Amino acid sequence: MSKAYQASIVAVSVLTENISQAMAALYLDYYDGADSSRVLSDMQCKSKVLLLYHDDVLVGFTTFEVYEKEWEERAVTVIYSGDTIVKQEHWGQQALAFAWIRHIGELKKVNPDKPIYWFLIVKGHRTFKYLPAFTHSFYPHWSKGRRDLKPLLDDLAQEKFGKCYDPSRGIIAFETTHGHLKSEYVFPKENEKSNPAVRFFLERNPGYLNGDELACICSFADENLRSLTKRILYGKEKSA
Repeated sequence: MSKAYQASIVAVSVLTENISQAMAALYLDYYDGADSSRVLSDMQCKSKVLLLYHDDVLVGFTTFEVYEKEWEERAVTVIYSGDTIVKQEHWGQQALAFAWIRHIGELKKVNPDKPIYWFLIVKGHRTFKYLPAFTHSFYPHWSKGRRDLKPLLDDLAQEKFGKCYDPSRGIIAFETTHGHLKSEYVFPKENEKSNPAVRFFLERNPGYLNGDELACICSFADENLRSLTKRILYGKEKSA
């Protein structure tokens, strides 16, 4: 009988060599334009990693950094997402996303009044779909303006990427690719092409084929969370 998915969040600083190499190998199964050293180097710039296992085999992960920032004379928490990858045969599972949301819930419990912003850079339409799945509005969005979030996004992106970030387009374009999806995974399936989030991402980031990243941001204020996201965040999904 197949075991359930198991997800755990650990500090990047305590990852073993075997796990780090397994993560790099998984990433390189799906991405061209990178090598193990680049993947491992990028990982060291993050603070935490969420590991997803199935039958004791690593099938996915996401890296992220949590830090504080002063914005408009107020302290805010920023969650900066790095690489996210899941083996194709496990696409559709929710364990990784649910574990990540629960972790945000733990951060909220520590200081419930401090705003939390999710800052992510996206080079694939599948990752972009997490934004409308979790929240009602974000920037950039195909119909809900939220331009109030753009100044913070620009500030965060310029801090991280300097001249590689173009605020007029919201795109991070490196001189040479830092990794881009392999051709067999990069294009949306027929049933995805009518999805407004997918269409918007492809229009807004036409250079994603070469590794360009779309800078995105959303607020994790309760009123911006979808009902399922809020239940998971507060540990109430079993009663839903």
